[in-house]
Amino acid sequence: MDERLEAFLSRAEALLERLEPLLPPAAAEPDWSAATAFRWRRRGGGGWLEPIERPHRIGLDELHGVDEQKAALERNTRQHLAGLPANNALLWGARGTGKSSLVKALHTAYAGEGLRTVEVEPDHLVDLPEILGLLGRRPERFIVFCDDLSFDASDHHYRALKAVLDGSLASAADNVLVYATSNRRHLLPESQQENQRGGEGGEIHPGDAVEERISLSERFGLWLSFYSFDQERYLAICRGWLERLGVSAPEGEALRQAALAYALARGSRSGRVAWQFARDWAGRARLEEGGG
Repeated sequence: MDERLEAFLSRAEALLERLEPLLPPAAAEPDWSAATAFRWRRRGGGGWLEPIERPHRIGLDELHGVDEQKAALERNTRQHLAGLPANNALLWGARGTGKSSLVKALHTAYAGEGLRTVEVEPDHLVDLPEILGLLGRRPERFIVFCDDLSFDASDHHYRALKAVLDGSLASAADNVLVYATSNRRHLLPESQQENQRGGEGGEIHPGDAVEERISLSERFGLWLSFYSFDQERYLAICRGWLERLGVSAPEGEALRQAALAYALARGSRSGRVAWQFARDWAGRARLEEGGG
């Protein structure tokens, strides 16, 4: 009997050793003094906050062509930092127009005043109640940042976000706001068929399904729209980035044609494309100066 028990315990110990690497780390408070930005990580059945040692630093003055959006979100963030009422924010619109960069720039500007940013991937939104439980006990002011947020028709992760924004019996943490970016205004896909569903095998009340999709974005108190830049604004942003990179931008037709061709090849005139063009132009210019 003792030999059988000893063999069983030995096998159990070996099994635990094999399972240990697959288990999440022990839930522990992160070192809040180690960083001003954190990322929610998941493994197995649990999650934890991982410090971001080198957050992407962008200056507010480096963002061009989005002055109104910048002013509105900065004001909202300052209200939040002061402990005043402020809104969760949805930044939506064309890709590469500065939505994510604006959130990062606000972190850069206000981390020294106590602002902390926690990045949460859309697939991990189900953990929001647990995340808010950790953050709500802290004295700092937090932004939970969900980048590139969108859901397909069969995705139910949005329900967790919806409950956190407005609708859960538990009150939201006073020191936490949610800033989300998306290419979609309503975050969920819509189709004309939704207005035509009914009859056999269809929605009895198709309008209710549409309202369900729209109601998520309506829970953000601040909507900021980002649009593709027109040609002249795009060119101005190119010149601004070149100046930031310390390269003298020629005013002639050469820069104009090169910048427009670069945008045409990528199918977009955006701040991201302008930044990429400026890096390409600056790098080639310095390489030629060095005789390489």
